[in-house]
Amino acid sequence: MPGLVHGLFFLDTRFLSVLELRVEDALPEPLSVAIETPFSGTFLSRVILDGHAGESDVVVFRRRFVGRGLREEVTVRNYGAEDRRLDIGLALGSDFADLFEVKEERQRPRSSSLDWVSDRQALIRVDAEPGEAALRHRRHATVTFSQPVVSDERGPTWQPEVAGRGEWSVCFDVVGSIDDQEVEPRHRCGRPVMNTKPVQRHSTWQRTVPTVSTDPDLLGDVVSQSIEDIGALRMFDPDEPDQMLVAAGAPWFMALFGRDSILTSWMALAIDPALAQGVLETLARFQGREVNEDSEEEPGRILHEVRFHTGPKASLASADFYYGTIDATPLFVVLWGELARWGAADDVVGSLLPAVDRALAWIDDYGDRDGDGYVEYQRSSPRGLANQGWKDSWDSIRFADGGYAETPIALCEVQGYVYAALTARADHAASAGDRAMAEALRARAADLKERFNRDFWVEEKGWYALALDRDKRPVDALASNIGHCLWSGIVAEERAGAVADLLLGDDLFSGWGIRTLARSMAAYNPVSYHNGSVWPHDNALAVAGLARYGFVDEAHRVIEALLDVADHHDGRLPELISGLARDEHAVPAPYPTSCIPQAWSAAAPLLFLRILLGLDVDVPRGRVLLEPRLPSSIRRLDVERLCAGPGRLDVATDGTRHESTASDALAPLLATGPDQG
Repeated sequence: MPGLVHGLFFLDTRFLSVLELRVEDALPEPLSVAIETPFSGTFLSRVILDGHAGESDVVVFRRRFVGRGLREEVTVRNYGAEDRRLDIGLALGSDFADLFEVKEERQRPRSSSLDWVSDRQALIRVDAEPGEAALRHRRHATVTFSQPVVSDERGPTWQPEVAGRGEWSVCFDVVGSIDDQEVEPRHRCGRPVMNTKPVQRHSTWQRTVPTVSTDPDLLGDVVSQSIEDIGALRMFDPDEPDQMLVAAGAPWFMALFGRDSILTSWMALAIDPALAQGVLETLARFQGREVNEDSEEEPGRILHEVRFHTGPKASLASADFYYGTIDATPLFVVLWGELARWGAADDVVGSLLPAVDRALAWIDDYGDRDGDGYVEYQRSSPRGLANQGWKDSWDSIRFADGGYAETPIALCEVQGYVYAALTARADHAASAGDRAMAEALRARAADLKERFNRDFWVEEKGWYALALDRDKRPVDALASNIGHCLWSGIVAEERAGAVADLLLGDDLFSGWGIRTLARSMAAYNPVSYHNGSVWPHDNALAVAGLARYGFVDEAHRVIEALLDVADHHDGRLPELISGLARDEHAVPAPYPTSCIPQAWSAAAPLLFLRILLGLDVDVPRGRVLLEPRLPSSIRRLDVERLCAGPGRLDVATDGTRHESTASDALAPLLATGPDQG
C-alpha cells in the first residue's frame, strides 16, 4: 500500500504497490500462510458473509509465485450447501518507486491508472507529476487475467456463481516493462510451475545440502533455516547460469555485494563450495580495469555493489557497478586461498590466479595511498561512501571521545585481511613449488604483522585502535573490529588473551552478542546501525578468531548468545539487533529496517557449525582435521553430507566422543582428535 514498504520489487523498482482482494466489498480475514519455497507461498483466509462472524462457508486460497514478476492463483471455495453469487474484485496500483526511496521513506505519493487493453488485460501506468513525465513512459506493468473481467469501474471485478461444495478460480500475472521492453517473469499463468529453473534448482539444493539435527533442537533448527535461507538468496546471472551467486539480503539488498558475497560464501564452504567458486569467478569477471572517479573503479579492485538501473535485462553485463569498498579486494584473495585449501580443482584455482595477483597489485598501487604500508580509503566522488569498510555508515569511525576520524583512514581489520591475503598467496606459491615467492610474501606478511602490533596497539587503553586517521593518530575507540583481527591472525599471540577478554567483557558483550562499539565509548548508541548494535556476521568472525587462538569456551559463549537471538526470531538471525544488555531488556530488540533473511547473518550459524566440529580443511597439505567440542547446552550434534574438501562427511558427536564416516575421496585425508569413537 502507498506509504508502506510492501510491494512487488524487481530491478530495484516497485512495480506493484497496491494489491488488494475483496469479496462482497470486504477484505477476507487472514487465517494462515504456508511458505512452500523461497519464491512461493499460499495465503488462506475466510470471507464473513451475511453478518455471521462466528462461521464462514467461503474460504479463499491465494497461491503466489514471485520472480522478476508475479503470478497469483486465487481460488474461492464455497463449503456451504447453497450456490452463492459473489462479487470479487482486485485493487491494483503502483508508484514505480525506487527501492531506496521506499526503504528511506522518501518516495513521492503517486497515483496510477489502469488502461484496459481487453477484458483480460490492463496496463498499470503512473500518473506522473510535473517533472516526472518520463517516468510514465519508462515504467509500466501489464496485468493479464485467465478469466474475462466483468467490470473495471473499481478495478477488475468478477461476479461468479460458486456452486455449493464448489469453487471458482482466476489466475493473473504481473509483468513489468522498462523502456517498453518487457521483463520476462519466471512464472506465468498457464505454464507448469514444476518445469521452471527456480523450482529445479531449489529441489537440487534441498537434495544435496547437509542435514543437521541436535539435542536440544535449537542449533539444528537454526542451521537448517540458515541453509534454506542461503538457498533462497542464491542468484544466477543469465549470461553465466552455472555460476552460483548470493544476494546480500531481503528485501533491500537483493543484489550482488562484493564483501557480503565473499564472507557469506567463506562461512558456507562446508555447505556448498560451489557458491565460493561462483562468487570468485563473477567478481573476477568484473574486477576493476581502469580508473573511474565516479564509480571509484581502479585496476584490480573488487566491486562493492551491483545495481540494475540501466535496462530491462537482468544480467550483470547490463548493470551499474560501484567499487567503493576498501576490504573486498583483500577478502577476495582470502576466499580464493580458502577455496584452494578446500581442494578446489587446480584449473579453477589457476584460472583465478591472474585476478588474485591483480588484487594484490591493487593493494600496493591504490590501496596504500601514502606508501606507509597500510591500506587506507578516501572516496574519490562526493556521491561515494564516506566510510568504506564493513561499517560503512557515515558516523561509524569515531574516537573514544566521539570525535570523527578524517580520511584517509586505515582500518585495523583491513590490515588483518591484507595479512591473511599475503599468507594465502604465499601458501599457494609454496604448494606450486615457487619457494622464492612464498618466502617473499611471508616476509611481507610478517613485517605487516610486526608494524601493526606496534602502530595500532594503544598502550594506555590496552586494546587495538579501530583505525589510524589521516595524521596516523590511533582512532582509540574500543570496537568489535578487533574480533576480525583475531580471525585474520594478525594479532600477536601475547595479546590475544587481552582481546578475548575485551570481546567477552561487559563493555562489548551484551549477553546477546558482541557490540559493534563498546558502551563506554562516547558515540555508543545501542539502537544505531554501527555504533553499539550487534551484528551476527561480525560475531561469527570473532568466534572464528577466538577459536583460532584457542579460546574455545569464549567462542562457545558467543555462539550460545546468538542461538538465543535466533530463538527469538523464529530460528533466524536478523541482519542486526540492538546492543541493549540482557539485564536492560529481556529480549533481543530488532533494528527497524533489518534484513531477514540476510546473507552473512544466515551464514553465521554455518560457521558456528564448523567451529563446533573443529573442522579444518587443508587439502594441499593432505589433511582434514575434525575435533568436535560442544558447549554444555548442546548434548548431541549429528551432521550428514557435510562438505569437507574432496568429499562428504557424516559426523555424530556428544562433545566428548564422536563417530565419523567419510566418502572414499576424503577418508585418506581425515585426521581426528583422540576422542574418536
